[in-house]
Amino acid sequence: MGQEERRRKILEYIQKSQKPVSGQWLSRQCGVSRQVIVQDIGALRAEGFGIVATNRGYVCQVQRVFRVRHLDSQIADELNLIVDLGGVVMDVFVEHEVYGKIRAELNIGSQKRVEAFCREIREGKSSPLKNITSGVHFHTVCASTEEVLEQIRQALAERGYLEGAMA
Repeated sequence: MGQEERRRKILEYIQKSQKPVSGQWLSRQCGVSRQVIVQDIGALRAEGFGIVATNRGYVCQVQRVFRVRHLDSQIADELNLIVDLGGVVMDVFVEHEVYGKIRAELNIGSQKRVEAFCREIREGKSSPLKNITSGVHFHTVCASTEEVLEQIRQALAERGYLEGAMA
C-alpha cells in the first residue's frame, strides 16, 4: 500500500468510527510502524482534516470559528463551558489593524488544561492575546458533531460571550 492510499485509508477508518481509533490499531491495519501513522496524521492535518489525538485514540472532528469578547476574569468560564460541552479549543486569534491576524495554538480539551492555561496567565507568563484588540478574539473549536458545535454556540450566546454577527 502506497503512502497516499494509506493516508486515505487512515482517514476513512477515523471518519467512519464511532469511537476513537488507536494509533496501534491503525499501524496493524496498515502494516506500518506507529511513527509512520503519526507522520500520516500530521500530513492529513496539514491538508485541513480535523483529526484530533485524544488519550483513547484519533477522532475526526468538525470545527467552527467563534468570535467572542469577555473580561479576563471570564477566561476560565468561557474555556470550561466549551470543553464541558465536548469541544476542543484549538487556537485563539485576533485581527489586529496593523499586524493582521495573530494566532496561537491552544489545544485545550479538558478542565485540567483550562486550569493550567489560566494559571500561566495569572502567574504572568503572558497576557491574553485578546487584550490587544479590546477583548475581541476568535477561537477555532473542534467537536465530534455539528450538534455539539451548535450547543457550544448557544451556550456562548447565553453567557453573552458571542460578539457581532456570530451571536
